Amino acid sequence: MKNWRVNLIFILVIIFSAAILGRLIFLQVLGGDFYKALSQGLHNPFNEIGGERGEIFLNNEKDLAINVNLPLVFAVPKEIKNQKETAKVLSEILNLDENFILEKLENNTSYSLIKRKLSQEEVESLRNLNLKGIFVTEEKERYYPQENLASQVIGFLGAEGKGQYGLEESYDEILQSKEELMGYQKGSDLILTIDYNIQFEAEKLLEKAKENLGIEKGQIIVIEPNSGKVMAMAVFPNFDSNQYEKYAKEGNLEVFKNGATQELFEPGSVFKPIVMAAALEEGKITPQTTYIDEGQVKIGGYTIFNYDNRIWGERSMTEVLEKSINTGAVFAQSQLGETLFLKYIEKFGFFESTGIDLRETYSENQELRKGRKINLATASFGQGITITPIQLAEAYGAIANGGKLVKPYLVERIFEDGKEIQTEPEISQPIISSKTIHQLTAMLVNVVENGFGKGAKVPGYYIAGKTGTAQVAEGGIYSPDKSIQTFAGFFPAFNPKFLILVKLDNPKTRTAEYSAVPIFHDLAEYIIYYYQVPPDYVQ
Repeated sequence: MKNWRVNLIFILVIIFSAAILGRLIFLQVLGGDFYKALSQGLHNPFNEIGGERGEIFLNNEKDLAINVNLPLVFAVPKEIKNQKETAKVLSEILNLDENFILEKLENNTSYSLIKRKLSQEEVESLRNLNLKGIFVTEEKERYYPQENLASQVIGFLGAEGKGQYGLEESYDEILQSKEELMGYQKGSDLILTIDYNIQFEAEKLLEKAKENLGIEKGQIIVIEPNSGKVMAMAVFPNFDSNQYEKYAKEGNLEVFKNGATQELFEPGSVFKPIVMAAALEEGKITPQTTYIDEGQVKIGGYTIFNYDNRIWGERSMTEVLEKSINTGAVFAQSQLGETLFLKYIEKFGFFESTGIDLRETYSENQELRKGRKINLATASFGQGITITPIQLAEAYGAIANGGKLVKPYLVERIFEDGKEIQTEPEISQPIISSKTIHQLTAMLVNVVENGFGKGAKVPGYYIAGKTGTAQVAEGGIYSPDKSIQTFAGFFPAFNPKFLILVKLDNPKTRTAEYSAVPIFHDLAEYIIYYYQVPPDYVQ
């Protein structure tokens, strides 16, 4: 009897062991391909790196780029009996082409990914149907909760787990998780300088500019001039960072570029304060210096005209900025001469990158640096010199902050290994004197009080700024129909806290007075009320 019991237990152990062994053989051998494919499908390169990528937040800690678990649907083709019927059902639920799905279901594989980032409605529909061979699960994904907001600033995480464009690219190494003795540590988190509300308002204004002015492109930059903090960098058109594949498939790669840092343009008359700053600093002019405008000036075999062929007569340098007189800018440049003019263009940073923490383009303006008189003359009113919006914002920042070139930046704090690293502003020695700054600021206030910048005025506040309307060169010839219209300004003018640059490509208006200036006004007014900036005077 005793032996019988022992034998029974022995037989049961053998049966149980055989069952486990059989299951292991199925999982590791017969089903190995399926589970390997499933593992690979559920782990994109982002996860294969190990650990979690660092996340990115706006300065009020609103999420900009985070890691979340998102649902996906995949098929096990060999378990599906009626592939055509299943493809039809899935097509209706997932809003995908039926043939595309059928191709996935006909794959001779154990795992076929159909769609990532499912909506909750799609998930519920699939689970309710419980289709044979169709499975819903989750994977770790990079997610951009603000969708289109600041998309060119943030960029996106590409399919290979590498940051593409924007801060995802610039800080890719810092954001990546780090392998340590006990495993992987999450990558560093970034806190940006960008203010959500100002960014949102700026992007909304560019959207309106598309509707009302028909702009092709546009950028708005808001900077704190004393520190270089970028409080907003809005670019139109923008894109949804969650759907970057869609734009790539359509061949629309240009939308990923940040026009504020990567697109060169001729600034037009918004450049005139630079030549005035140089001439004032060198004592070649004063705000009251006058000259006689005859509507044109001849240089070699070329003739330079004022906008609309206007003739202004005797005018002061202050009025040159107020009325945006081309010949007056040429006069100021001629007082400087070639060497000094080029010296100040270089001092203001127009021959090099700003060093902002984004991918950046710049021109060395080699043709201008050859020193031909006609090129120097046209550069005085912003034609024949190419710059980026961020370079122009940095230069105006020097006028606003008392004469120092300050490097613009977007990442304010980095949380790394439990420590907080604060970005310190990078500030140059003064490039122009406080006396020149005071004179030039007063001249720019007059542009808003009495000149073509009147539309920028906010009651109770002194605002300093300048318009620019530049013709667009196409094939070496300036188009009579296309222009880039810009306004740059800062406020409160004599104690500046904010600087705004508005640049619009080909708006359906004649000059910046009717396009960029009103947008500047609306954003400046919003910021003044939002930050409760004390007024300069009582109405």
